Amino acid sequence: MNSAKPVSGTVTNRAAVLGSPIEHSLSPVLHNAGYEAAGLTGWHYSRQQCVADDLADLVRNADPSFRGFSVTMPCKFAALAVADEVTDRAREIGSANTLTRIDDNRWRADNTDCEGVIAAIGELLGPDSPVHAVIVGAGGTARAVMWALRHIGVREVTVVNRTDRSGEYTDLAAGMVLNFVDFEAPLADITSASDLVISTVPAGAADYVASDLAHAPVFDVIYDPWPTRLAVEAAANGYRTVGGLSMLAGQAYAQFEQFTGVDAPRQAMRDALMRHANS
Repeated sequence: MNSAKPVSGTVTNRAAVLGSPIEHSLSPVLHNAGYEAAGLTGWHYSRQQCVADDLADLVRNADPSFRGFSVTMPCKFAALAVADEVTDRAREIGSANTLTRIDDNRWRADNTDCEGVIAAIGELLGPDSPVHAVIVGAGGTARAVMWALRHIGVREVTVVNRTDRSGEYTDLAAGMVLNFVDFEAPLADITSASDLVISTVPAGAADYVASDLAHAPVFDVIYDPWPTRLAVEAAANGYRTVGGLSMLAGQAYAQFEQFTGVDAPRQAMRDALMRHANS
């Protein structure tokens, strides 16, 4: 495994982030800072390169010292299949970013990305409750966003995507008004009438419409490079913005607590992440 930093002392409990590519993951920064702040000696968190086809073997053959795995792309869908138990929200979202050992060789799958989304929205809007949200993109991250929006009481969601995939979102959007529009729609009018815009697309993918989307507070899941063009345009229009580091931290707190059974030292973890990101 590729560790975030050298380990001193005896390691008795381990966790790791799995995915490909993985070398730039900031998850070890968060989790190892949490172990230190919580006084969890003997704990260590590392990175491991893994593709979806190899996930089941890696998890089933993991050393007994592994208490959990964070799962990133391209392994999030395979994580559901390898699990012995699946939380309701992971099943609804259709993917998992968390595998927690629940006994000798049984694993529970969960999706804490939605907690990261809720944390980022809270940082962006404070106590204000959004009523109408715009999501850019309709991939796996958008599903976690949709789940989160439903659970914080959003009433209407407009998804901007190249194709209409509304049939795939009917259950996730239960109780909300769901609209799908393409990138030729009057996006400036749509976003001006919304409470926030959440971009879930890869860096640069929506740059050509950034000026049309930037008419509300913006949460962009990208954290490198930052700021994105959408964030720059929104800030220039006087709106607050928040990036993917807030989501990364929010989802990690929940993972930390599932792996260790200890309350996450959130401020220490967040501070370590920001120091690393700004270095």
